[in-house]
Amino acid sequence: MSKRALTKYLQSLPKEELENQVLDLYSRFKPVNDYYNFVFNPKEDKLVEEAKAKIANEYFPLKRKRARARRSVAQKYIKQFMLLEMDAALIADVMLFNIETAQRFNEAKRINQEAFYKSMYNSFEQAVQFTEANGLRAIYQKRIHQVVETAWEQEWFNAEGLDRCLEEMKLA
Repeated sequence: MSKRALTKYLQSLPKEELENQVLDLYSRFKPVNDYYNFVFNPKEDKLVEEAKAKIANEYFPLKRKRARARRSVAQKYIKQFMLLEMDAALIADVMLFNIETAQRFNEAKRINQEAFYKSMYNSFEQAVQFTEANGLRAIYQKRIHQVVETAWEQEWFNAEGLDRCLEEMKLA
């Protein structure tokens, strides 16, 4: 169904029926529920703190013994925050927090899986591009450079790639 056809259909509905459909969508689909909860009560700081706690728990679990260290957990939050059109500075903060947390974990327990480093490179590249696209270079430049320095200190095989990523974005 095209947007135009949907608009025409919605305009033909009586107000009460339209309200019922929106309420039905709200109760059936979590993304719709999340959207309306955010629109009418945008507690961005609370959402960011919740996301950071979940990300930290992936690497430094409180209830289980082994860390899962899944990048997908952070990516899920970042994607959700982008869909909700949260403040770009908060999204960039979560992106960098994810990488910094992974680096703290790697410092405590050396990871030997190449996939981890590739995944962190992808996260880094996404964070750099996002900060640049949203005019946040000045705010996050120090943290971005610290991530690269830490990668060199921890002898990441792709630390040079992180440097190149900065050069491409002219942040070096």
